[in-house]
Amino acid sequence: MALSELYTQYNRVWIPDPENVWQSAEILKNFSPGDKILELQREDGSELHYPLDSGSAQLPPLRNPDILVGENDLTALSYLHEPAVLHNLRVRFVESKIIYTYCGIILVAVNPYKQLPIYGDAVIHAYSGQNMGDLDPHIYAVAEEAYKQMARNNKNQSIIVSGESGAGKTVSARYTMRYFAMVSKSGSKTRVEDKVLASNPITEAIGNAKTTRNDNSSRFGKYTEISFDRRYQIIGANMRTYLLEKSRVVFQAENERNYHIFYQMCACADLPEFKALRLGDADKFHYAGMGGGIEIEGVDDRADMAETRKTFIKLGLKEDFQFDVFKVLAAILHLGNVTIKTLNPEKCSSSDPHLSVLCELLSINAESVCRWLCHRQIVLVAETVVKPVPKERAVNARDALAKHIYAHLFNCVIQRINTALKVPGKQHSFIGVLDIYGFETFDVNSFEQFCINYANEKLQQQFNLHVFKLEQEEYMKEDIPWTLIDFYDNQPVIDLIEAKMGVLDLLDEECLFPQGTDHNWLQKLYNYLGENPMFEKPRLSSEAFVIQHFADKVEYQCKGFLEKNRDTLYEELVDILRASKFHLLAEFFQEEEQIPATKGIKVRPARPGVKPASKQLRTTVGDKFRSSLYLLMETLNATTPHYVRCIKPNEEKLPFEYDSKRVVQQLRACGVLETIRISAQSYPSRWTYIEFYSRYSILMALSELGINDKKQTCRTVLQRLIPDLNQYKFGRTKIFFRAGQVAYLEKLRLDKLRGACVTIQKHVRGWSQRRKFLLMREAAITIQQYVRGKRQIRQMITAAALKQAWAAVVIQRHCRGFLVRRIYQLVLVATVTIQAFIRGWIARKRYKKVTFPTHCSPGAFHGCPLFTMGGGLNAEDSFDGVTMCCAVFHNYNHFTFSPLCHFYRLAESPENNDTDGSLLSAFDGLQKATRSDSLSCSTPLGLSSVTIKWYLLPCSFRVMEAHLREQKDHYNSQLEAKTFKMDHLQNENEQLQKLFQEKSNITDAIHVFDVYYFVINLFFILLYYIASQNAAPAIPKDYLGMLEYKREDESRLIQNIIMDMKPRGVVVNMIPGLAAYLLFMCIRHADYLNDEVKLKSLMHGIIAGVKKVIMNHQEDFEVLSFWLSNTHHLLNCLKQYSGEEEFMKHNSPRQNKNCLQNFDLSEHRQIFSDLAIKIYNQFITCLEKNFTPMIVPGILEHESLQGISSMKPTGFRKRSNSVYEDMEVYTISSITEQLTGFHSTMSQHGMDPELIRQVIRQQFYLVGAVTLNSILLRKDTCSCRKGMQIRCNISYLEEWLKEQGLQGSSAMDTLKPLTQAAWLLQVNKTTDEDAMEIKDKCTELSPVQIVKILNSYTPIDDFEKRVAPSFVRKVQALLQDREGSSQLMADTEYRFQVTFPFNPSNQALELLQVPASLRLPFVTRI
Repeated sequence: MALSELYTQYNRVWIPDPENVWQSAEILKNFSPGDKILELQREDGSELHYPLDSGSAQLPPLRNPDILVGENDLTALSYLHEPAVLHNLRVRFVESKIIYTYCGIILVAVNPYKQLPIYGDAVIHAYSGQNMGDLDPHIYAVAEEAYKQMARNNKNQSIIVSGESGAGKTVSARYTMRYFAMVSKSGSKTRVEDKVLASNPITEAIGNAKTTRNDNSSRFGKYTEISFDRRYQIIGANMRTYLLEKSRVVFQAENERNYHIFYQMCACADLPEFKALRLGDADKFHYAGMGGGIEIEGVDDRADMAETRKTFIKLGLKEDFQFDVFKVLAAILHLGNVTIKTLNPEKCSSSDPHLSVLCELLSINAESVCRWLCHRQIVLVAETVVKPVPKERAVNARDALAKHIYAHLFNCVIQRINTALKVPGKQHSFIGVLDIYGFETFDVNSFEQFCINYANEKLQQQFNLHVFKLEQEEYMKEDIPWTLIDFYDNQPVIDLIEAKMGVLDLLDEECLFPQGTDHNWLQKLYNYLGENPMFEKPRLSSEAFVIQHFADKVEYQCKGFLEKNRDTLYEELVDILRASKFHLLAEFFQEEEQIPATKGIKVRPARPGVKPASKQLRTTVGDKFRSSLYLLMETLNATTPHYVRCIKPNEEKLPFEYDSKRVVQQLRACGVLETIRISAQSYPSRWTYIEFYSRYSILMALSELGINDKKQTCRTVLQRLIPDLNQYKFGRTKIFFRAGQVAYLEKLRLDKLRGACVTIQKHVRGWSQRRKFLLMREAAITIQQYVRGKRQIRQMITAAALKQAWAAVVIQRHCRGFLVRRIYQLVLVATVTIQAFIRGWIARKRYKKVTFPTHCSPGAFHGCPLFTMGGGLNAEDSFDGVTMCCAVFHNYNHFTFSPLCHFYRLAESPENNDTDGSLLSAFDGLQKATRSDSLSCSTPLGLSSVTIKWYLLPCSFRVMEAHLREQKDHYNSQLEAKTFKMDHLQNENEQLQKLFQEKSNITDAIHVFDVYYFVINLFFILLYYIASQNAAPAIPKDYLGMLEYKREDESRLIQNIIMDMKPRGVVVNMIPGLAAYLLFMCIRHADYLNDEVKLKSLMHGIIAGVKKVIMNHQEDFEVLSFWLSNTHHLLNCLKQYSGEEEFMKHNSPRQNKNCLQNFDLSEHRQIFSDLAIKIYNQFITCLEKNFTPMIVPGILEHESLQGISSMKPTGFRKRSNSVYEDMEVYTISSITEQLTGFHSTMSQHGMDPELIRQVIRQQFYLVGAVTLNSILLRKDTCSCRKGMQIRCNISYLEEWLKEQGLQGSSAMDTLKPLTQAAWLLQVNKTTDEDAMEIKDKCTELSPVQIVKILNSYTPIDDFEKRVAPSFVRKVQALLQDREGSSQLMADTEYRFQVTFPFNPSNQALELLQVPASLRLPFVTRI
């Protein structure tokens, strides 16, 4: 597919714009080769005829589809050019509020000028261990990549942070060091990582200043080496500085400040310790008030001074050294106030009160300083001449002295910091962080800008070579033929600067001449370099020269080059400072003398140099800078570099304001566009086969979808869609596309979707119209029927017809009434007949069946004297009489008869011998009944209660006889039991007597012990005898629920029950909690013996053994689960058998007898509770370690809803060193299976159900927190379809809870933030009602999280729309009053407070048996 063929209707292009650099326009008419104009329509609706010269070379750049806009990586864009990069950065920065973007191996960081909640510890933990590209771009991702490659490849790393002043370089470098300090905790007492971070406030105080572009601009380059040991923990650090801007000490432009430290000291001038420095307000000092910008908005210099002093102490720099530093700094301020007054044309003198303060602080001679500031000594062959200097040169000498003193002080502080950061230990590897100035171009560019741009030329060359190398490695890895890529080589510019007869060489040569001037040096440049294409002479100036740098042309003013390069300081002033009694000042210049000039690595000169005539010209600033730059490049070339390019979005420092002109200048200067250009020449878009298949399966035919091999399917589809094989290449794991091909595929996909939409709309609209037509047709027919019927009626109806109709109605009424009455009569007769038969049947049934009392039967009257007395009734002759009698008694509600019958039946029963006392109880009941009836005169039968008692007298005798017989048998059995007990006690007594006689010859101590033992045994025997008084006569042999062992076997007991217990082997066939029960039975035996020493030893052994097992199996889930369960069981046993009433409520009587009798183990219960909490925390940690890798792939990435793809292929080119090809794929089923495994193991080990619910709740919280954090840090997951997939996966988790019966665990409540985030991705986000609904529904999400999700929302298809910034502002306004956490990330390390419920066990200890598999033959059941 040729690029020119893509210029079709509806496609969009970029056209140049004077204000916004580039402007978007839509093509109105297809382009054909040879057209002179391109018809376009701007976004404001105006039409434009874009002129074309010839061919497609002049065609405007195409705009990427909206689906590709906002990509995390600029190289993933289909069209790679400047407007695409600029627009992508703008969309991410302004609309999505995202400041980081990848550009290949570069991290582009746009300064937001606002504090963002994306740098907390939780964010660090989220990026730790992640591959670069798995999460959104971040400075932490670059730091993690460097740390990971260092650990994996054992190779040193470098992070190069560059950008112009105010772009955020210092902050970015600070965050990288903070990341390393967090992820590589040393664990030592030195806390070197804290010292590394503490060095930043000091270096910023003495090396940073306010400029017109930045309030905290670094005015020096810094390379910090962070050293690691073999365990990759920080053991030290070292800083190297480059090109300190010394000229700022003596000169600041308007609205700029000197270094921060001066203003911090002036702000603290009223403190007692600063009184001796004689400071005041900063505006009273020439060096501090020159620029006029004394104060910085939002900066408290006094508070910053306190922080600086605090970090001095943290680094171990004593207060004496601090005060010495402050003395030198104060002396520099006073030196700036020393004025030079002209006395006559040839002589000048210095007279100022600040001079005396200067000399007092520095302990130098005031007269010597006054003399040699205004005079110069010239050494001739025969004599030495002292010559006064002009005022201008005297002022220059004063300023040079101030600059040299400050530079030495700066180096001294850096050296002391390095000493403090150096920790004993061998460095295994290091990561260097380079915070260096980016390419600079101002209205007036001088020597400093020249050196800065020279350094950036060297860094750009190294960067180009590294990018070229990575591209080649990627091609070789994917088995794609490598073709040479033409990229910009800036070696000609570097040669122009540093080669023989180059700019620096000519500058050093001119500095050798005492009478050398800037003008003479400039003329040499014109003469020697005039024909170089990289060098130009400006047309309108004769005091400047132009160099064509890689970024842009820069015009340098030659004024001051020689003076700054010489950095002249007269030897006489050096001698004065060297002779100072102030030791710190003297050391500055003594060290300079001792260090030989040849020490260190030097760049080989282009040609033999002229020997310098004096000491101060021995080395120039340019020569020193070139040497240090050579060392820096040597270090960087020996490491793996990582690049961070900081961008300043606007000059006004407004938050999230985007000035396209300023941004595009910096993009050109920092190498981002060069990276884009290199990528565009090859195959910039690189997608995996899975991504391509998922995205473009809609373009595949059914036959192609039927192929099982997805790689082959992708090949077949691409060869059909794009016949030109040069437009793509198939790698081993990816498909490589040339620029524009992905956009073409997106166009085909959009056309296919648009055609499908049109087809669907066509059928839906046709169906809707047909439905409307049929409804209208049916209504018309109905209306026609009524109209025609009414017309027909009018025509047909007459008076005769009406009369006939009325007669017919009357006849029908009478006929229908007759028929209904006839049916009614038939139904009535049938109903009466049925009722008669039913009522008769019920009456007969009632007559035949006489109701008897429920507790009395007819047999109970057999033989009763009541029915054989006068009246002639005989129970044997006729049962009807009994029936009648019962009926009579029943009707009169006389209750005496029922007990009577009951008693008589029991008394006459031959089977009843009253063994259970039933006869006696019946007799008592009869007595109570007759007593209650004694007031009545007679019964209904004419029988008084006295008569009834007389007839019952024989029965009463039999009852008493049975009762006495029962008592006799009971007393005989008790007598036999007592006789047996007495015999047993006599035997025990005889054995004790024999034992006493045998031991009578032992020593007194043993004799006392024996007596004590005898008394104890006798006491227990008596207790046993007393307890047995109420026992049953037969005493079967029973166990007491205790285990006896010898003291010397205690270690074996602990070893076998605790140390050697295997949850997967022996424990499988045991009852849950058996280990805890066995240990408690041993504890009971020690308590039974009242042996405190044995009890304490056993408890200590149990606790130590469990701790050791947990320590040795910290990552063994089953061991931790087993001992968590058993520790909880043992804790419950200690409570249940403690004897305390609150724990004995649910005990059985036997369990209450088994309670501890002698010792209070409440303190040990607390120890076991703490141990259980420790095991629980370790158990949760082990679960999380196994569970966490599954969460994001299973919940966030797995697509449970088939046919709804929620992922947009990013095309991000991950670094080869960070990609794991053989990674296990997790799904939601993997998560539920893992949870099922956890639950079944815990249940098998007998863990308390409430404790299981707490564990599951903690795991569900982890699922919600990890998934939510990943959503917040992954822009590609913030889409409507992804919200659907997440909610579907959550429903699977809810279903799992129901299957396991864990609905009451509150686990689903922990997923509310994730559920609300998924809902937020799906809900409409356009109107005010939507904003109110978001406010009301998303109660579990913080305002920061809601805004982050809204800003990160990414449409999957072109049919979706992004969230408008105005809508996000509406939501922010509604959420202003909401209280909650301001943190962006959820705390994944949060733990719910665990509670161990007390559930008494119903397990009978006396029934437990010791399994033979435990190998406990030395343990005996009592």
